[in-house]
Amino acid sequence: MNTFTFDTIEQILLAVVGILFIVQSLYYLLVYNRIHLRNRAVKKENVHFNEELSPVSVIICASEEVDNLRNNLTAVLRQDYPQFEVIVINDGNTDESADYLTLLSERYRNLYHSFVPDSSRYISRKKLAITLGIKASKYDWVVFTEANCRPESNQWLRMLARNFTSRAQVVLGYSGYERGNKWVHKKISFDNLFTSMRYLGMALAGHPYMGIGRNMAYRKELFYAQKGFSTYLNLQRGDDDLFINQIATTENTRVEIDKDAIVRMQPVPRTKDWKEEKIGYRSTGKYYHGIQRHLIGMETASRLLFHLSWITTVVVGLLNKNWIIPAIVFFLFLLRFTMQAIIINTTAKELNEKRRYYFSLPLFDILQPLQSLQWNLYCLFRKKSDFTRK
Repeated sequence: MNTFTFDTIEQILLAVVGILFIVQSLYYLLVYNRIHLRNRAVKKENVHFNEELSPVSVIICASEEVDNLRNNLTAVLRQDYPQFEVIVINDGNTDESADYLTLLSERYRNLYHSFVPDSSRYISRKKLAITLGIKASKYDWVVFTEANCRPESNQWLRMLARNFTSRAQVVLGYSGYERGNKWVHKKISFDNLFTSMRYLGMALAGHPYMGIGRNMAYRKELFYAQKGFSTYLNLQRGDDDLFINQIATTENTRVEIDKDAIVRMQPVPRTKDWKEEKIGYRSTGKYYHGIQRHLIGMETASRLLFHLSWITTVVVGLLNKNWIIPAIVFFLFLLRFTMQAIIINTTAKELNEKRRYYFSLPLFDILQPLQSLQWNLYCLFRKKSDFTRK
């Protein structure tokens, strides 16, 4: 047999692998590499920032989280920023959160706190807490984080605020996990990093489609113009990703990814909590406007198909004893792996992540689309009441 002679099936399989390789390469080069390109542009001073530090209101929603407040809230209150207030909305009164906040407000005059009424039954309590926080805020820019999050630097607010240009109305930041010791922590950290590379990369490419409420800001006027969360008031979630999907545009959205702008969370104590969070975000994804969610879905599908196609092609080549086929396909796999490893680990370094992904990368690369399918199936078979009015 001529080394470079392929039968029809082999030609089709090689063509499929080649096309999927090109598709995957485009996603990595045009979307996932955006954080690195942005950092390089900032270093070259090709990005315009605002020198004026506008007053900001930081809003934190806490639900029976006195330990998180004790560990993280002072890092927010000690920000090196000229004028800001911190508003904590407490949901629940069975722990010591209210007492702790009262004592802390005596030391920090810019700390205010309130609570979600127990009588609230017909609206997501998280949405109500955010609404109460925004209505209580004094300033035009509202910054959001959560009780389990801690800014890595006292320059966090300054880094966000430098993006408050005249055209900007939304600023998206990065939130990562502290390094955990278990394998599941590494898996969750990779998922978080890759998800962030997606939505921040799409925003940097001029196509924002979501945000995460652990580290973001927007102008209060957008909240009132959108009539708050009224569009999807019956949904349990959607206070961050779905709301940003409604208000973010190419012109009004900025991304801040400086190391000083990062917030960190403790490793997930229970895998079940992480799964519920992923399912919750997936449940609101179907309401996203725009083509972005379909593009992201296409990437996930093309990745899974790439792995299926290259494995199938290698098996066919070996069965036909056409050794050049496995060689070609394995070369494409290594080329994609090299591109992946460089982009993902360069981004991880620039986002101050402690982990690197080399030997574990192929495994996580296959697991993630399978998990995505799992979340979709969960949403399909779970009761509608699991995602509405809790």
